[in-house]
Amino acid sequence: MEKMPRWADVALVPLINVILAFFVSGLVVLAIGENPFRAIWIMISGSLGSTSGIGYTLYYATNYMFTGLAVAIAFHARLFNIGGEGQAAIGGVGAALVLLAFNWPYWWMALPFAVLGAALFGGAWALVPAYLQAKRGSHIVITTIMFNFIAAALMGYLLNGVMKNPNTQNAETVAFPPGTHLPTAYEVLAPLGIHFSKSTPLNVSFLLALGCAVLVWFILWRTRLGYEIRAFGHNENAARYAGINAVRITIITLMISGALAGLLSINAVMGQQGLLIKEFVEGAGFVGIAVALMGRSHPFGIVLASLLFGMLTQGGFELTWDMPDVSREMVLVIQALIILFTGALDNMVRDPVERLFLRIGKKKD
Repeated sequence: MEKMPRWADVALVPLINVILAFFVSGLVVLAIGENPFRAIWIMISGSLGSTSGIGYTLYYATNYMFTGLAVAIAFHARLFNIGGEGQAAIGGVGAALVLLAFNWPYWWMALPFAVLGAALFGGAWALVPAYLQAKRGSHIVITTIMFNFIAAALMGYLLNGVMKNPNTQNAETVAFPPGTHLPTAYEVLAPLGIHFSKSTPLNVSFLLALGCAVLVWFILWRTRLGYEIRAFGHNENAARYAGINAVRITIITLMISGALAGLLSINAVMGQQGLLIKEFVEGAGFVGIAVALMGRSHPFGIVLASLLFGMLTQGGFELTWDMPDVSREMVLVIQALIILFTGALDNMVRDPVERLFLRIGKKKD
């Protein structure tokens, strides 16, 4: 008998963890002399109370979906890819090179090639840590986090050198051709008679992120490769005995992970900025780790967790604006508490829920 249904593992346990995290966060807000209920209301209304807030929430959620999926697929092979930040940055280089190579007349012509460029560069950046893990036994956590720093240095070199816009002192490229502009939510929904804020950066790459979630689900649970990835993650020795090539699975899994992280650049670089700047990832690679943990490494759970962290990001900006005594660091504390409850303290909730479902199952029998 299963200890509890899959939906409870993916949705119920994380939901209880989030409620507990918000409860503790409320105590912290109360301790600094502010009303925790007002703080929660400001965060919710700021992230979901207007089309502008919704647009920004979904924009941030799009970035977190890409990096969350990147971390999750590596988790299934019991590989901890902590290099999403660098892989996303290098993916931006790949997308920018494609977008600057031609005077693209239409976005729908440029998008497939930009996706290919971002995925290839992101995957290639994960290749060296993957090889070192598979062939040399180097710890993947150490190598991927080191490659984040190398990626930052490389971005600085490129954007202050061969890719720099000569007409500015900023570390950025020239603007992409106008035809590469991705349609925003306003431009997509206006012909349908749906009013949406013009000011938000939400664009069609949100649909790309949802498509990647479906693709990751299909790969993991409907393909032979996905079976090998999950088998390798559950028991490496048994997988080897069954004929699964550990080197091949390690390299392929981490390259897919890097490719997914690289696709973040489509949303940020092609969708919002229209050029490549140095700090466009904005920490989303690290947030993706929390998203994958909270979403139980399942694509559906990652979509929900991304929406929550998108709300926290946008709501946090509104909170610091409306309640100056609540600093930006306070919002980071709330995020950290969610990570704490969904990660380190997960069994505190999981064990009672499992016992509850076991009792229910015994009564039915």
